[in-house]
Amino acid sequence: MRFAMLVVAASFSAAAFAQKETAVRFALDWRFEGPAAPFFVAIDKGYYKAEGLAVSIDPGAGSVEGINRVASGAYEMGFADINSLIKYRDNPRNLPVKAVMMVYDTPAFSIVSLKKNGIAKPKDLEGKVLGAPAADGAYAQWPIFVQANKIDASRVKIENIGFPVREPMLAQGKVDAITGFWFSSYMNLRANNVPADEITVLHMRDHGVDLYGNVIMANPDFIRFAPKAVAGFVKATIRGIQDTAANPNAAIDSLMKRNPIAKREVELERLKLSLEKNFVTADVKKNGLGAVDMKRLERSIDQIGLTFQYTNKPKAADIFTAQFLPPREQRLVK
Repeated sequence: MRFAMLVVAASFSAAAFAQKETAVRFALDWRFEGPAAPFFVAIDKGYYKAEGLAVSIDPGAGSVEGINRVASGAYEMGFADINSLIKYRDNPRNLPVKAVMMVYDTPAFSIVSLKKNGIAKPKDLEGKVLGAPAADGAYAQWPIFVQANKIDASRVKIENIGFPVREPMLAQGKVDAITGFWFSSYMNLRANNVPADEITVLHMRDHGVDLYGNVIMANPDFIRFAPKAVAGFVKATIRGIQDTAANPNAAIDSLMKRNPIAKREVELERLKLSLEKNFVTADVKKNGLGAVDMKRLERSIDQIGLTFQYTNKPKAADIFTAQFLPPREQRLVK
């Protein structure tokens, strides 16, 4: 009888503990590919669980889609393009979704082509065909890229193409260049048997587009009613990125568990490319993961305004909050 009572008590305690975990549905921007590894590392190493969170992660269909998924309440948190969030927040009728952690300090936005197409600089796009999915986060910055580089946009033919056929069409010569996240397009071209030395990448930030990239966002009600969960998610994600940066070869295993049909060597290289260029920049090495320079963010908002007509222009504080970030020393990349 005493043993039975102990078993019941233990079961009740376990159930009570389980009930304390806060469920967090997290919407990725894209498929389960290399750059998503840090989130799965945080799951596999128990970092989210240690913060009292039960995290589930779903793939996405573009770096803009996640905003609506979070705003609708279908997901408590998501991963999406901060520049699209700025435009979204311009409409006062939209819910005040806010970014709580910067992930891509340098955006992955790019124009990708092949050397044989002769596109070595932005102006070379004139007279060419640019393949761009309408929902692509990189294509959303095309007007800024055009203005910053004084491109005659009337001389560039834009062809709306689907994400799945974007790189194949470039490889087959059906378009001269494409917009996209550079590490994905680069690796997808490699998968289409295009040699690495034949691929040309114009990083938009290297050509006048001084914007940030993808952020972690939270639903406003979740921020209000579960601030501890938001802070815990941010803290655990930072630990996942730190571990991934320290040992990408081990981190990619967490990704491969969720996408067994992917090629490990491809996703590992995709991950390493994104870590080097987008996750861990000079600013991140100095200031730590997750932070934003609010003056730079204000400049980004102004730059977006060069090609986007604001009706209720947001301020940097409307878009990003640092209140959920742990101290700098806990955010440094070792």
